[in-house]
Amino acid sequence: MDALAGLLDGPRARDAFLLRAILAPPWSMRIQDETPLTVVSMLRGEAWILRGGDPVRVRPGEVAIVSGPEPYTVADDPATPPQVIILPGQRCETPDGRPLYQEMDLGVRSWGNDPRGDTVMLVGTYLFEGEVSHRLLRALPGLLVLDAADSALLPLLAAELVRNDPGQEAVLDRLLDLLLITTLRTWFARPDAASPPWYRAHDDPVAGRALRMLHNNPAHPWTIASLATATGVSRATLARRFTTLVGEPPMSFLAGWRLALAADLLRATDAPLAAIAQKVGYTTPYALSTAFKRHHGRSPQQYRRRAG
Repeated sequence: MDALAGLLDGPRARDAFLLRAILAPPWSMRIQDETPLTVVSMLRGEAWILRGGDPVRVRPGEVAIVSGPEPYTVADDPATPPQVIILPGQRCETPDGRPLYQEMDLGVRSWGNDPRGDTVMLVGTYLFEGEVSHRLLRALPGLLVLDAADSALLPLLAAELVRNDPGQEAVLDRLLDLLLITTLRTWFARPDAASPPWYRAHDDPVAGRALRMLHNNPAHPWTIASLATATGVSRATLARRFTTLVGEPPMSFLAGWRLALAADLLRATDAPLAAIAQKVGYTTPYALSTAFKRHHGRSPQQYRRRAG
């Protein structure tokens, strides 16, 4: 498992919010839903996204990734004032508070002000931030716009969005994941991308190998000595190389990775704490609970109740 796959493996979309927006100008939406990540892809027409700094245009075939929870605006023109406010829970209303959901409902997962509108875009929103994704979200700019890495993916997602077949939500979640992963992979590979240290370290023969071992087997009772032996270098060389390239020592990285995995399992499953502890590399539930509370400020049980 490489570094990007490792970080994306946990926060898979689960009942993500997806819709097809069909709009005729003038239109403008102020997004205040406080979600961690939104993917906007243009099928037809253009849009402008305003999220601090200069407005950014999104053209057909391009994908925009917006990191939350800060608000932003999507409009036909940067000068168009917001006519719709999107609030937490995907509630939509006018700026003066009048509900708009039924008025703008255009059928199965379709929404907008005109079914014949010139602008068609697909919107997919990750509703929850899994702890595993925290490193990834920290690495992303507030707004990223790229060409779709797979030109066949957007029309496929558009076709699946308006279907109501059995298991359709799972199909859409996986397609959204695929769109996100392929777009991020393209961005991280660009020489001008401010890719995070853990991604750049992936190609290093020492730090990269150590990262993959920690990602692939967090339950192993790793020590700096055993990890150095597995990578074929001295403890001092491993510690120095890993810390320089990744930004933190190997055992510190492993501790954070284990706690991130535990948090995601607490949120996404009803597995008992003992099973989670064993899966992420803690010898006892008490050891996990102590480390978890020290890191997160609340116990695993409190975290699970709050996440639910």
